[in-house]
Amino acid sequence: MTGRVDLGVWRTPLEPAPRLAERIGLGAGDLWVKRDDWLGFGGGGNKVRKLELLCAAAIEQGATTLVTSGAAQSNYARLTAAAARRLGLGVVLVLVPEGEGAGAGAGAGAGMRTGNLALDGLFGAEIRWAEWARLDEVAAAVVEELRARGERPALLPYGGSNATGARGYLACAGELAEQAPDARHVVVAVGSGGSMAGLVAGLGAERVLGVNAGAVPDAAVRVAAMVSELAEASGSSRPVGHAELRLCDEQIGGGYEQLTDSARQAMREAGRHEGLILDPVYTGKAMAGLVAAVETGEIGRGQRTVFVHTGGLPGLFGHPFASELAAGAGAGSG
Repeated sequence: MTGRVDLGVWRTPLEPAPRLAERIGLGAGDLWVKRDDWLGFGGGGNKVRKLELLCAAAIEQGATTLVTSGAAQSNYARLTAAAARRLGLGVVLVLVPEGEGAGAGAGAGAGMRTGNLALDGLFGAEIRWAEWARLDEVAAAVVEELRARGERPALLPYGGSNATGARGYLACAGELAEQAPDARHVVVAVGSGGSMAGLVAGLGAERVLGVNAGAVPDAAVRVAAMVSELAEASGSSRPVGHAELRLCDEQIGGGYEQLTDSARQAMREAGRHEGLILDPVYTGKAMAGLVAAVETGEIGRGQRTVFVHTGGLPGLFGHPFASELAAGAGAGSG
């Protein structure tokens, strides 16, 4: 089994959110936040857990350069660049220009490379641009180009989501089993699916509610496949069919990276009632999904609920919603 490199992952705290809980219709002691946004390396976020394992595998294979792909404001790409530099490796990111394809609307026409792109530049990542439809093709071509130059590239999966990366969230599930053994619901944003897969493998499909952000067209199939791989590798959990998953698709809205009204409201409520910063692409939609589940009765008062905060703060500053928030500063609070 692949080892792990040290990128500073430790057991993240579980904090109560009593004012937000009451605001959305739960009891004051019902809502808790698992602070994986406190995984501070490289700007922070859940992908650090995955990269400790993925980078270890790459190094074991003799890699000299890491290659991965994603949206322009990809938190994972930014953390891959940071991890490469921490480990003395080269890094090439294959990214989709802002405002194109599945990411249309997220920074389109802004004319400035802010947010995660600024940090990609700070880490000295080489960036190649590609359309969504050609992302895998261009990444594969970059790998071949690097090999021809004598490099030993490792192509890391989109979003860090395969069975190796998902083991990072199997570990998170272990932490939650100790911190909140009575948690009835664990709510997490779903992009490429690895975080949900690890949690499901560790806690069971019935306890994990994934809120789909629309990053991939086959999220349920991807999550179920990773859970099955984890089960086969560990022998400690059974495979899960995609129909068994609690996966909410109602918060995707206009598409990946496009802010919905419900996510906008959820971000404001979290900020105003708990000082909690969510992002427009993942955690804002995940919190909106949690609120919707309370409204429909899927999550009930008196049921301990954990919201897994996966980070994404740099991406907020690369999104048009940041300007909207700044324009409204000082205009009063609701």
